[in-house]
Amino acid sequence: MSSELSLNINIKEPRWDQSTFVGRAKHFFTVTDPRNILLSDDQLEHARQIVHDYRNGIVQPGLSEDELWRAKYVYDSAFHPDTGEKMILIGRMSAQVPMNMTITGCMMTFYRTTSAVIFWQWINQSFNAIVNYTNRSGDAPITGSQLGTAYVSATTGAVATALGLNALTKHVSPLIGRFVPFAAVAAANCINIPLMRQRELKFGIPVTDENGNRIGESPNAAKQAITQVVVSRILMAAPGMAIPPFLMNSLEKKAFLKRFPWMSAPIQVGLVGFCLVFATPLCCALFPQKSSMSVSRLEPELQAQIKENSPGLERVYFNKGL
Repeated sequence: MSSELSLNINIKEPRWDQSTFVGRAKHFFTVTDPRNILLSDDQLEHARQIVHDYRNGIVQPGLSEDELWRAKYVYDSAFHPDTGEKMILIGRMSAQVPMNMTITGCMMTFYRTTSAVIFWQWINQSFNAIVNYTNRSGDAPITGSQLGTAYVSATTGAVATALGLNALTKHVSPLIGRFVPFAAVAAANCINIPLMRQRELKFGIPVTDENGNRIGESPNAAKQAITQVVVSRILMAAPGMAIPPFLMNSLEKKAFLKRFPWMSAPIQVGLVGFCLVFATPLCCALFPQKSSMSVSRLEPELQAQIKENSPGLERVYFNKGL
């Protein structure tokens, strides 16, 4: 005879220990599962209802612990952790593998002409802009004007970077040329992410105590969060953009691709996808989602506020975004 599910399960936190890399990796393998983008609105709403009911002390009849955690991860994959809003489909982390494998594979296949570089870098940075906006930290709204300015600046800077690097590699070996897209993506991430999240850098992101009580907003916390995201995104792209060039350089000398050159793009997309299936969750796991920093590293005015209201507090916590 089954008993009703306990209300003592803490679903505000991930299922696995987030103080360890292994625990964070298990968490992000679930969050970035590409199958989540196939879920219908009804399935997402059902998961949201299970989570909200449980948080309010209501357990749906027959609900098991595994079903509760499944609902939590479906909910987390589609709804923003700070605002609670349903996220744009292609901006969700579960869309990272299918979207990135297609875009990255095409960037690495069609890199020889200026028009192809411009087109695929524009597609890539437009996608990145959506992802960066969708996975921003904090709950403060961003205006259409701010979003448009950030998008144009980030995309223009990224495309210019790619074209400049492409021009520098015209007199080097084809293998070196294949790494231009990765260098451009790495440089572009350093431009795109801070620009798309510039409001956080200016006004700060919410910081809390260990119990989730909001203390204030900190630009210094935003700087740490955005730096961690930039590092994660560059390393996330590295395997898919560094390993396939060596394999493709060898494969294109074989009879098969000489006979069927049109297969180059699908093979490259497949290789990139295989790398991203592992690189995406593992690189997301490099830093805790609920990041923290010492109170002494916050802005002086916020430090003074904390000393007055919470004199024993030594660390603050914040959602770093993804």
